[in-house]
Formats: sequence, C-alpha cells, structure tokens
Amino acid sequence: MSGYFITGTDTEVGKTVATCALLRALARSGQRVVGMKPVASGCVRNAQGELDNEDVLAHAAASSVQAARALTNPYAFEPPISPHLAAAEAGVRLDLDLLATRYHALAASADIVLVEGAGGWLAPLDEQHSMADLAVRLGLPVILVVGMRLGCLNHALLTARAIMASGLPLAGWVANCVDPAMRAREANLAYLDSHIPAPRLGVIPYFSLEQKPESNQEQMLGFVAEMLTK
Repeated sequence: MSGYFITGTDTEVGKTVATCALLRALARSGQRVVGMKPVASGCVRNAQGELDNEDVLAHAAASSVQAARALTNPYAFEPPISPHLAAAEAGVRLDLDLLATRYHALAASADIVLVEGAGGWLAPLDEQHSMADLAVRLGLPVILVVGMRLGCLNHALLTARAIMASGLPLAGWVANCVDPAMRAREANLAYLDSHIPAPRLGVIPYFSLEQKPESNQEQMLGFVAEMLTK
C-alpha cells in the first residue's frame, strides 16, 4: 500500500494534527513518508509572493521526504472558504486527473503518502465532485479523524458508512479531543469502538495553543507505524 487518505467528521477536527502525528510515527519507523494536501484554501502570501498554507507547512515539517510544493499542494487559494468556492472565485477548475498525477509522482519517491482532504468526506471540489471522489480516484484506504465533542457520534457513524459505501476500505479512526469539557468522553469512545468497523488508532489529547502537542501526538499515535506498514 502506497498511501492513505485522511478525512474527518467535519472541518477543524484535527485532520492535520493526526496526519502529522502519523507522518512522524511512520518516519520514526524508517519509512520514507510525505504529506499531500491536494487542495488548500485560507492561504497567505509569503515574502516571495507564494501562497503558504499552515497545513502544508506542517506536513513538510513532519515528512521524511521533501517534495516540490506543486506536488504536495497542487491547488492553493487565499480566501478561507470552501475549496470549490475559492476555486470558482479564482476561475480555476479542480482537475482530478492532475491531482492523481501529482499523487503518483509523490508515491514514486516515498514509501507512504498521506493525503489529507479538506473539510469532511463529502466536501465539494466542484458541482459534481467531492473529496470522496478524489479518494476513490486515488484508490486509497481511509483513516477517519473524529473530533470528540457533542454530536460526534452521529457525524462519525454517518461518515464511516459513507466511506464504506464508496467501496474503499476504512483502515482505522483517530479520536481527537477538541473539546476539553466534553462530558462522558470515555463512554463516547467506547460506543464508537463498538460501532465503527475499524480499529481505533489512537487518541489525541486536548492541547492549548500555548502547549507543544508534538510529544503527545507521538505518544498517542507512535504505535500505529508498525500496523500501517504491515
């Protein structure tokens, strides 16, 4: 297997945190790994006038393979809006063929590519295609990131069903504790364990912006490297 597609129950549920933890864990196991963010909105221009995205920069810092931005982030847009709207505003058509070509170029230089989607599983790329269509086009097993907060059970189970309905394997799921005050978190985790037909790969604890989460990410997810590379 040359890659995994990382999706989430919604936007802002920790897909990038989980992706970077997985990248570090896999790199530590000796794998050549690289992250890919096919489409990113909410970018800022750097001193060279190029569009930077914080998710893409985080991937680069966690990857053991460094690749051209044209491969790791083919589409970048400034407005912090849905990628399909940002692309339309820029007069750009998001091309699945181009994204597949860039993915395969990355896969040729790495053992594993982690492809992080934008938003949730059905976040649109245009009027006809969604992130799910991209995952199917790439033919990758999926890792689901669940933002642990009120309402997550419904979101997680609906997303898991949609992934399986696509015909792609659900490789596992990651719990990200985005709400430090969530009540009955352990009971919710237990429910998801018994209803999502894939292993829980780890739990990412809540951390504030002042904290450095890297050690927690690695502690919680470091063990998945062996499983993912079997």
